[in-house]
Amino acid sequence: MVGKDVATVKSTAGRGQRKSGVKSVSRSSKAGLQFPVGRIARFLKKGRYAQRVGSGSPVYLSAVLEYLAAEVLELAGNAARDNKKTRIIPRHIQLAVRNDEELGKLLGGVTIANGGVLPKIHSVLLPKNTGKSKSDKGEKLSESQDF
Repeated sequence: MVGKDVATVKSTAGRGQRKSGVKSVSRSSKAGLQFPVGRIARFLKKGRYAQRVGSGSPVYLSAVLEYLAAEVLELAGNAARDNKKTRIIPRHIQLAVRNDEELGKLLGGVTIANGGVLPKIHSVLLPKNTGKSKSDKGEKLSESQDF
């Protein structure tokens, strides 16, 4: 090794093999994501959506999926807290999605099992309040007693 340049020394690792002492770093950690970039890349290739898959597309798709999951979980967590629960159940996810305009549009045709429906009473079914004061009610009673 004396007198030889470091660049001219051949490494023992060939193409596709790791050099000794080099720790592998996942593409998810490189992108700062929690969702698996490698697995999504594999699914994109296996799904045959196109002949080739670019290197940035699984990273972008992972970021989008992670953002949507975080958004739904945050809103569902708020719904669980409003109902004084510590565990998110499908009902909380349903309330979160249907009360959010954009998520409701995205998941409009989706049925969430055990989600139930949004609580709503149609205005026709509500009792009629004419807005009369208490004194008006007293007069009404006396009128009905005349008969």
